[in-house]
Amino acid sequence: MDIYQEEVVQRALRGENVIIWLPTGGGKTRAAVYVAKKHLENNPGAKVAVLVNKVHLVDQLYNNEFKPFLGLDYSLVSISGDCDQKEFFGCNVKNSDLVICTAQILENALTNQEEGKHVELSQFTLLIIDECHHTHKEGVYNKIMGRYVAQKLKGERRLPQILGLTASPGTGGAKSIKGAVEHVLQICANLDSVIVSSKVYAPELKKKVPRPRKRFDIVDKRPQDPFGDHLKFMMQFIHDFMALGPDFPVREFGTQEYEADVVILEKKGVTDRNRLLAQCALHLRQYNDALLINDTVRMVDAFRVLESYYRSSTSERDARFENPKMGKLQNTLLEQFDQGKPSRGILFSKTRKSTHCLYDWVSNNPALQRAGIRAAILTGAGNGINYMTQNEQKETIRTFRRGSLNLLISTSVAEEGLDIPECNLVVRYGLLTNEIAQQQASGRARASDSVYSVVAQAGGREVRRELLNECLEDLTGRAIGEVQRMEHREFQMKITDLQTEALLTRQLAEQLKIKKRSRFSAATVQLSCRGCFVPVAFGNDIKVIENAHHVNINPDFEKYYKTGGQPALKTFEDWEPGRVISCAACGRQWGMEMVYKEIALLPILAIENFAMETPEGRKLAKKWKNVEFTVEEFNFSTYCHSKFPNMFD
Repeated sequence: MDIYQEEVVQRALRGENVIIWLPTGGGKTRAAVYVAKKHLENNPGAKVAVLVNKVHLVDQLYNNEFKPFLGLDYSLVSISGDCDQKEFFGCNVKNSDLVICTAQILENALTNQEEGKHVELSQFTLLIIDECHHTHKEGVYNKIMGRYVAQKLKGERRLPQILGLTASPGTGGAKSIKGAVEHVLQICANLDSVIVSSKVYAPELKKKVPRPRKRFDIVDKRPQDPFGDHLKFMMQFIHDFMALGPDFPVREFGTQEYEADVVILEKKGVTDRNRLLAQCALHLRQYNDALLINDTVRMVDAFRVLESYYRSSTSERDARFENPKMGKLQNTLLEQFDQGKPSRGILFSKTRKSTHCLYDWVSNNPALQRAGIRAAILTGAGNGINYMTQNEQKETIRTFRRGSLNLLISTSVAEEGLDIPECNLVVRYGLLTNEIAQQQASGRARASDSVYSVVAQAGGREVRRELLNECLEDLTGRAIGEVQRMEHREFQMKITDLQTEALLTRQLAEQLKIKKRSRFSAATVQLSCRGCFVPVAFGNDIKVIENAHHVNINPDFEKYYKTGGQPALKTFEDWEPGRVISCAACGRQWGMEMVYKEIALLPILAIENFAMETPEGRKLAKKWKNVEFTVEEFNFSTYCHSKFPNMFD
């Protein structure tokens, strides 16, 4: 370990609860491995859990960090949502010295009372929490630590030591030193920890992790934008047609703020039973998406976004009206890649759509191809046309590490946690993010003489946000310094007060949730398609399987939907995915079928695709946990008796 790493682990080695604050590339994980090793050596029977917030980080930490240093002397296991070992998490914990898992796996095990699956926090002696600045609000880290704090306040002594790792706790949106200090104290309270950083050996840390050379690559505004102007004309035409009046002022088209307005507008249309308003809002969102793409990449990319929605034909484009940011981006890339020396870079963009557009541009740009740029897309894992699988993510990063690829075109997934090698170029393109994301992205440019470029329009919001983030980064450091200088007694009193307040708030919120979930009888709630408002089911038709999958068990429901293609999902222990289902009347996608225990073919529904008619009017919910009626557990035996009565005669 480097000397500054030895400095920041001292209090953790003494058994204190600690948050280690080191910049990206500063070796936080290696410091955690050292603490875990000493903890296991000095505490017979010790048991360590390493928690991460993303699935792909489980194997990364296991293979690259903990196994090489601890694998010979201790029993290690890695468990994530896509492996079978999670089904026997309790057994794996019992038989291992160190477990690396997603935080959700541990949270599930803490709530699951089934033998072989359940664990208690007291079974662990050390809890390492990666990217611990996510320990706030309703995040899964905070649910786990909420249990920890509740047990601590009750006087429970058999609790694990806490070791948090972060490159930046941020300011929590605060712009004053007082607010920033309160945010840092809240993170410390949530993790029941002090926050430590390198002081004595800060110069050595600075040498080890040099800051990249930052520059703003500014371009003038498009002199003419007929495509964008036409889109705005169409949007204004729709607004005039809707005649919303002064109660709904129009914000700037082609912005994220306007997108938020349109989401509210669509909800208003659904709840007011105004299908015209709801449908207009959906079209406005498509036009706004196209404007955002037009501002980010090429006109043809914006046109294709609309084309994919409306299925129209392509048209010729005029190069005079192209986006000047593309020319600036090309020059920025060529400065690093066209110098006859090996280069690696990451190009950050806002959305999955824009990463695909940029990849298409790079792949078909003769100058960039002559410079030897070999690009690939890196986005978050999930289901859908623009998502990557976990294996695709791993293979892309592996290929980038080998040097077969030298440019990643990525969303924010590459900002945090991923073991990506040193880059000599990081480009932020069309991004508006907070100071934490900016610091993490900047930290990817770790090679000597590296460049951190912000490609933006003159006077644009991106430049203003980057400059604000620089101020917030400085404010974060000053706030942490103030917290570190607090007297021990004062710090502990503030932490206890914050913990007590958070506990009471959680208890009250839970009581309100229970009350909300039983507000209406399920039989009095009718579900209608959110696209066409056709009534299709009642709340008591819905049952929940494994506290996760909400299915409609009414056999008459099948006449309301049609089936489509097969989603790209693997088969699970008790069920396998069937076909995609959508409204037979309007085509809105509702969810998918599942084959449960090889017998029951059941439609899984996403509540966000439905409106709920309740005794108090029409309501919407983004998640099933937000509905205001109780959903009963699915009973497989009862289902089989009703579906196949002759089998049981």
